[in-house]
Amino acid sequence: MRKAIVIGGGIGGLSAAIGLHGIGWEVIVLEQAPELAAVGAGISLWPNALRALETLGVHLGKLREQSSGGLHDREGRRITRWDAEVFRRHHGRPLAAIHRADLIGALRDTLPDGRVRTGVEVTELDELGADVIVAADGIHSTAREQLWPRHPGPVYSGSTAFRAVTTLPRQVELSTSWDDGAEIGVIPLHDGHVYWWASYVAEAGVRYEDPKAYLRNRFGGWHEPIPELIAATTPETLLHHDLHLLGTPLPSYVRGRVALLGDAAHAMPPFLGQGGCQAIEDAVVLAAALSATEDVDAALKSYDEQRRPRSQAVVKSSVRAGKMGPQLRNPLAVAVRNGVFRLLPGALTARLGAGVSGWTPPVPRRPAPPRTR
Repeated sequence: MRKAIVIGGGIGGLSAAIGLHGIGWEVIVLEQAPELAAVGAGISLWPNALRALETLGVHLGKLREQSSGGLHDREGRRITRWDAEVFRRHHGRPLAAIHRADLIGALRDTLPDGRVRTGVEVTELDELGADVIVAADGIHSTAREQLWPRHPGPVYSGSTAFRAVTTLPRQVELSTSWDDGAEIGVIPLHDGHVYWWASYVAEAGVRYEDPKAYLRNRFGGWHEPIPELIAATTPETLLHHDLHLLGTPLPSYVRGRVALLGDAAHAMPPFLGQGGCQAIEDAVVLAAALSATEDVDAALKSYDEQRRPRSQAVVKSSVRAGKMGPQLRNPLAVAVRNGVFRLLPGALTARLGAGVSGWTPPVPRRPAPPRTR
């Protein structure tokens, strides 16, 4: 039996482990943290990711399909409406969301017991004895630094973001709200929970002694339910991260028997909601490539040829979406943009992103069951 070692127990790493286990490989996941964590509060799962998870055999019991919503300005005036049924017709699946802890739990539960080892720091790739090493160790990937020491690494996107999950005594709808250089998103989750985030253009590294008070002062004048969500969020659940990306594309996602996956390969800003989705795509393609041939080198070459052009194109699209959306600061340009969006019919705006989310995953070949006499 061939063996794979996956570095990193996040969404991409666990998805890769599931895919490789499914094609009959022995898989061990090495996670540096003492336990599997779910930093990021919530995550949007676009149809491309839902198809990939379905192909992997992952059951998401706490997935929340999104109903209709819209894009607003800070006063709550609608810029455009988003129609869930039209979205489903054009994208083939709904837009869905889940708490990251629930997604990590579902991925972990899909693997057999004993496949994930926490509290393990990998410092030297050469010390790992495996037919394939999958480096899914995040945006600040140690593996990437070892394999491409001259690569400049992640760069700041220009925006910082607060994120949290809370509850409200009433239902809210999916929404995104824009102002000059800022956006706030609201996504209903399972069991009445609400995932919300606020991103805005700022200098990197700025932190606040009382982040919640800062958010009240900065965004308390926006339309409901934004002030209500900030008030309902407990300070210890509030996350604050600067948003980085790999601004310089890697020349390859493979070196030797090591394959980079997820943020380690193509970290992107979150303005298309595709970061985790692309990592799940990576996992399915890697498993399919390795199941199609006994030649590991040829399989890894195929993985790189399939994933690098697509994922790097999504990175570029995410950067453009940020510049045209929440990072746009010129008031005149903002007014023109909002005016153009108001003229677009809802049926058209629901199609946006279909070129990315319409992706269909390859199906990995499962090993034949043992013969019985």
